[in-house]
Amino acid sequence: MPRLSGTTGGDHRDRGRAGGRPSVSPGENADAVVLRRASAADARAAADVWLRSFSAALPTVVRPHSDAEVRAWFRHVVVERYETWVAEGADGAVDGVMALEGEELSQLYLAPERRGRGIGDRFVALAKERRADGLSLWTFQVNAPARRFYTRHGFKPVEWTDGDRNEEREPDVRYVWRP
Repeated sequence: MPRLSGTTGGDHRDRGRAGGRPSVSPGENADAVVLRRASAADARAAADVWLRSFSAALPTVVRPHSDAEVRAWFRHVVVERYETWVAEGADGAVDGVMALEGEELSQLYLAPERRGRGIGDRFVALAKERRADGLSLWTFQVNAPARRFYTRHGFKPVEWTDGDRNEEREPDVRYVWRP
């Protein structure tokens, strides 16, 4: 299934501020977004975030799978087999999804309207905490915002391909982060 860019765990809030309060972007309620392990009940909402995010961020990349196939992949693989986390907003909606498969950060997608609010930063911090020895990921070369985001978080590009190894046949780049 798509390459776009299990241990246990509960809610994850960034406790880096004084008083143990979660850190959030300006203008957001500190408790507005909770990062928590995904459950089977989250699979459809997480897949829908993935679908909307992919369409918004990668309009020129042709998806090789239908919406129904992506939803089935989330239900039977991403949520069931990977260490998958969701960002849940104050309204209970899934605003983002992150999946770790071994040392690979295999999925990190946000609802388009939730970008730029620090949720992706929190997901990366969580991934680094969960995989303290290092992480790798793939993203499409055409996805310049994602490439800047991962570079800002200390990931280094280590391999560029012509896309012949991914289903989309889109040139991609592998990034690695080491502590």
